[in-house]
Amino acid sequence: MNYQQQVNAAVDYLRSRGIQAPEAGIILGTGLGNLATEIVPEIEVLYSDIPHFPEATVEFHAGKLIYGTLAGRKVLALKGRFHFYEGYTMQQITLPVRVMKLLGVKWLFISNAAGGMNTALKKGDLMLIDDHINLQPGNPLIGANVNEWGPRFPDMSRPYSPVLNALLKQAAAEQQIALREGVYVSVPGPNLETRAEYRFLHRIGADAVGMSTVPEVIAANHGSLPCAAISVITDECDPDNLKPVDIAEIIEVAGKAELKLTAVFKRAIELLPA
Repeated sequence: MNYQQQVNAAVDYLRSRGIQAPEAGIILGTGLGNLATEIVPEIEVLYSDIPHFPEATVEFHAGKLIYGTLAGRKVLALKGRFHFYEGYTMQQITLPVRVMKLLGVKWLFISNAAGGMNTALKKGDLMLIDDHINLQPGNPLIGANVNEWGPRFPDMSRPYSPVLNALLKQAAAEQQIALREGVYVSVPGPNLETRAEYRFLHRIGADAVGMSTVPEVIAANHGSLPCAAISVITDECDPDNLKPVDIAEIIEVAGKAELKLTAVFKRAIELLPA
């Protein structure tokens, strides 16, 4: 069974479970599952039950798909995502994005936990991703192109939807939540970076660093699915004042900041065009 057939099998299964025409898709990153509690659920499906779906192996990723209503809109949320460092291929990592698009999702919201290299970014800040740098060792578009999904050479001049970014800024401003903007760089992981690596990543133009998001954004752009992403800054990565990072602390910071993230995403979804 080729990749397109695997995607179609997952779509057929989810339709058979009753998932119909979700408007917005949501991918919840490390320690950022609280938004799922705001969804009025209609259908919940374990990843392990969906044909060809990867399973989330990171302990703080739940591994569950939730279909329901949020802010008056039908949404499809992934509580738990997949990473290259877990041993998955780029096609496996982005399979859920393909599935969302084929199920009818029109807008995609993504969250992640990231380290702030711009010293203006502090723990607990929200950073709207304006652009990215891909340092992942691969690309989900490598291989035979599926013409029904998108073009062989998709444009990436504006990978993050100006429409969605404007709505997220409006949602944050309405609730007096500070929403910074910056460039995100995606690296393989799972180790955190050395002081020299942080200097390098900042010098090439990145404000924050993480281990996800970019593969999904590439797949979304390939499929003409408008997307936006917010990083929760969970640690400060100033190479001249670098301290050892405790993953438990990262999760704790993410947990506190996600109340702001939830409020911004929820309001932006409410503001989506009809």
